[in-house]
Amino acid sequence: MPLLDTDTWSGKIFNGAWTPGAAGTYDAVEPATGATLGVLGRAAASDAEHAAATAARAQRDWAARPYPERAAVLRRAGALFAEHAAEIQDWIVREAGSIPPKAELETGFAASLCHEAAALPSHPQGQVLPSAQDRWSLARRRPAGVVSVIAPFNFPLILSMRSVAPALALGNAVLLKPDPRTAVCGGVVLARVFQEAGLPEGLLHLLPGGADVGEAVVTAPQVRVVSFTGSTAAGRRIGETCGRLLKRAHLELGGNNALIVLPGADIDKAVSAAAWGSFLHQGQICMTTGRHLVHHSLHEDYVDALAAKADKLPVGDPATAQVALGPIIDRNQLDHIDTLVRDTVSAGARLAAGGTHHDLFYRPTVLAEVTPAMPAYAQEVFGPVAPVLAFGTLQEAVELATDSEYGLSLGVLGDVGQAMRIADAVPTGLVHINDQTVNDEPFVPFGGLAASGNGARFGGADANIEAFTETQWLTMRGDIAPHPF
Repeated sequence: MPLLDTDTWSGKIFNGAWTPGAAGTYDAVEPATGATLGVLGRAAASDAEHAAATAARAQRDWAARPYPERAAVLRRAGALFAEHAAEIQDWIVREAGSIPPKAELETGFAASLCHEAAALPSHPQGQVLPSAQDRWSLARRRPAGVVSVIAPFNFPLILSMRSVAPALALGNAVLLKPDPRTAVCGGVVLARVFQEAGLPEGLLHLLPGGADVGEAVVTAPQVRVVSFTGSTAAGRRIGETCGRLLKRAHLELGGNNALIVLPGADIDKAVSAAAWGSFLHQGQICMTTGRHLVHHSLHEDYVDALAAKADKLPVGDPATAQVALGPIIDRNQLDHIDTLVRDTVSAGARLAAGGTHHDLFYRPTVLAEVTPAMPAYAQEVFGPVAPVLAFGTLQEAVELATDSEYGLSLGVLGDVGQAMRIADAVPTGLVHINDQTVNDEPFVPFGGLAASGNGARFGGADANIEAFTETQWLTMRGDIAPHPF
């Protein structure tokens, strides 16, 4: 039986069992064709509130279980991702508009996240502290309790799993609200995998829905941690709400990432890296290369080479053709991209390549002769758009790279010594020397600064333990302590 057989989940949400959602149903739509792929259950705020109460009860037993039991569930989940990879990848291609290699990356990454998380239950989670009194003193990590995970559409499986897997492994329960546009590959897949892996009922809740559900999974009193990946505007609202309610918010937000091309860099290699950084998954990645800062000695050749490469990249339905770029996720996002490009050209930029679209298929676009004030340079486009700006000195490159509200990823191509000086000078969460800006691995601390988020909140044992547990101080004496009262 297929893992994602629609008879199991069609029209339902998940709380350990598949049940109807209080807000009815809606269609999962293929952006490339407009075809209906399936029917999803739609949660209401009341579903989220009920899920939070159920999760809090289930979590106490889960946290008390021997650690090998939790580790075993994560290992089985990793094996299921590998076993059903082809089926899951088909959904990622069709529902998220991904090219097959990107879908393969997601399933492999998800399996790795499970295997990494399986090591967390047995990881040392405390310290022996000195004490001036006659007692033992310890600091130990305890599960946070109920964790809400709100995930986006662009890498729906990875960006759900990187919070769900470690949160469960560390003894928490999870409320998962995927983006409604990718709620199968970012939600149903996880529910089915963990159901088959033997996760006890009540620990994972799938809640596709609108803003009311998003608010409910943040404000529910049982929720102690909110892990959000998405836009900076939404992240600010979630952070404000969590601050008021004294909850922890882990925010991985937008980016407008710079790629600096130093004098002497190999043009062909630089352009290949740059095209990948700007055009992978139609530029719909927080780490996408959004600003190309190129030394003036290379600028003209770089623009010509990048434009030529963009013109040659095939765009189309990734489910039926071998293409480099698939569809933009929906019409609203396409209109946003197109407006920024048109406004930038109207402001004086030169359209070196692209700038056109058919239905939801937007051509990879290169903009030359831009200035820092132009919209497609100054704002996060979240589309396949590469604005190119020339610089003269290393200091100018640093100033241009730093001149952004975002601080997620930076790429520097060329001399390593110069690149290290730039890395030391630019405030950013991620730096990649002689590589483009889109990089991730399951076990590395990942996160951005400023408008890109509140630091490395995902990946690696230390970051995950910090994210999904609380520190408890514990003292012990051999006898009851004497006191003067």
